Amino acid sequence: MTVEDRKLEVLRAIVEDYIATNEPVGSKSLVDRHNLGVSSATIRNDMAALEDEGLIAQPHTSAGRVPTDAGYRVFVDRLTDIKPLSTAERRAIATFLDGAVDLDDVLHRAVRALAQLTRNVAVVQYPTLSRSRVRHLELVMISTTRLMLVLITDTGRVEQRLVDVAAPVREEDVYELRATLNAKLRDHPLAETPDVVSELPTAVDPALRGLVTTLSTILLEVLVEPANDRILMGGTANLSQQTVDFPAIRPVLEALEEQVVLLRLLDQSVSSSKVLVRIGNETQHEGLATASVITTGYGLHGATVGAVGVLGPRRMEYGPTMARVAAVARYVGNLLEDR
Repeated sequence: MTVEDRKLEVLRAIVEDYIATNEPVGSKSLVDRHNLGVSSATIRNDMAALEDEGLIAQPHTSAGRVPTDAGYRVFVDRLTDIKPLSTAERRAIATFLDGAVDLDDVLHRAVRALAQLTRNVAVVQYPTLSRSRVRHLELVMISTTRLMLVLITDTGRVEQRLVDVAAPVREEDVYELRATLNAKLRDHPLAETPDVVSELPTAVDPALRGLVTTLSTILLEVLVEPANDRILMGGTANLSQQTVDFPAIRPVLEALEEQVVLLRLLDQSVSSSKVLVRIGNETQHEGLATASVITTGYGLHGATVGAVGVLGPRRMEYGPTMARVAAVARYVGNLLEDR
């Protein structure tokens, strides 16, 4: 084993012991707990080198050391022994998610599963409209001057809007418009639909162009995705059990309330196929400087459409948490595929 490899083994041992005990780790305890194959003096030298590199720090005057954000980062980047979920964990996820009746139910169950499995705050992002496709457009006649426009995506999202029209509409006109909307828009990626929608008035009988123009305006509004309804969150009460790791809990709670922060972190996973880990200041938010966020995307038909994740203390069990987040994401994707 090279000196560099041995230093990384010492770092790994420090991180694991600190996660387990929440106590600064000294060279003697490393010798006692880990079979590192070298003397206590050698370990002290390695610890001094790790401290010079900014990977561990001495929080008090005691001899013990704790990992820094950079130390956690090296530990996570070299984490190769992520254990598969136990049978009990897989059964728990299946119990939570099986039987979900629609997209909302799937995502609510996913949040509860992640919060319970990890004992952290769980977040799930709704499938982004820009990455979804039109499955069906329904036009319902409420009265002769009021219609309901319903957009259903391949990911199971349902968006509906009431449409008030200036002149009475006939049932046969509603039928014709419904058929036209579906013929033009079904299976189109939503990101491409604005161009198609803008051409709809020229695709119908001139007598219906005024109505179609109104419908097109409403439909374009639906496609502008509001940010405040794109996230589900659960397990916030778990923070009350982590006061040692979050001595100042208010900044964390305030960051959770700013959904734009979580959306930014989740959106990064929608653009990546990996499990992403942001540690402390890597979250780029002062309120989350004492936290870590683990996220990954879930997919449909080979494309990532949303993301799930957890927020917890930096002193979390990274390997098991990464595995649980990835497993729930796969399960959510499989459920969406089956619908």
